[in-house]
Amino acid sequence: MQQASEKMQRATESQKEFLYPNHHNLELDGLEWAAYCRNMDSLSASAVEDLQVDILHEIGNRLANAGGFHEVLARVVEFVSALVKCDSCLVYVLEEDDLVLRASKNPHPDVVDRLKLRVGEGITGWVAEHKEAVAVSENAAQDPRFRFFHELPEDSYEAFLSVPLLCRGRVVGVINLQHRMPHVYKRRQIRLISAVGFLVGAEIELARLEEVNSNLSEQLQTRKVVERAKGILQRDFGLSEEQAYLALQRQSRQKRKTMKEIADAIVLGDEVKGHVRGPGPS
Repeated sequence: MQQASEKMQRATESQKEFLYPNHHNLELDGLEWAAYCRNMDSLSASAVEDLQVDILHEIGNRLANAGGFHEVLARVVEFVSALVKCDSCLVYVLEEDDLVLRASKNPHPDVVDRLKLRVGEGITGWVAEHKEAVAVSENAAQDPRFRFFHELPEDSYEAFLSVPLLCRGRVVGVINLQHRMPHVYKRRQIRLISAVGFLVGAEIELARLEEVNSNLSEQLQTRKVVERAKGILQRDFGLSEEQAYLALQRQSRQKRKTMKEIADAIVLGDEVKGHVRGPGPS
């Protein structure tokens, strides 16, 4: 009995070494992870448990090393697409009352950061509203909850898995996986992606708030430099505050530069003139 147990353990270790020889130092790219996860069915139950722990550890490590908001989302898409091989992976982030498409496995530059839907709208909105995963193995467009977007060719795909992203019990977004052909999502796959949703929800919310704070800080800096530039124009050209602002706005359009860039140039020019003139009489 003991010999059989030892033999099974050696076989399991052999399987693990064959499938993911670097499991002690998990630094795998997307393709390696895809192979790594697709072979889970060939492992014993104990090996699968070890693998799942490794998977969660790896995604935590990747997110911890990610940069800003969009890089975090790109890592999520990359990782989820490796866990469950799919034709499409979309991440929607809840911003106020709207779910905004923020990341996609397939390039959609005209849609990402622009496409919005309300909570409760479509399968994605239903998942956000009910905090429950939805798996449709075929004819996804026939689901009564489905909402078609002409901008997304993925909406013609057959199979659809939608999982909520949660942070402290609150929905912060939704992950959608889609397949062109009918595809039965295994219970293990749904549970695994749901676990990823729990894990990355807090990280996505933190990254989103950091981006919001960064944008607010940038807006404040822009307002300060624009106010300073307006003051210079008022002083040098005898303009009113409104006229000075309109002059900045006009230059911004003509030069195809932001208001901040125009204002920075005016402030810099004024500082240079000040240095050239030197200090005034004492």
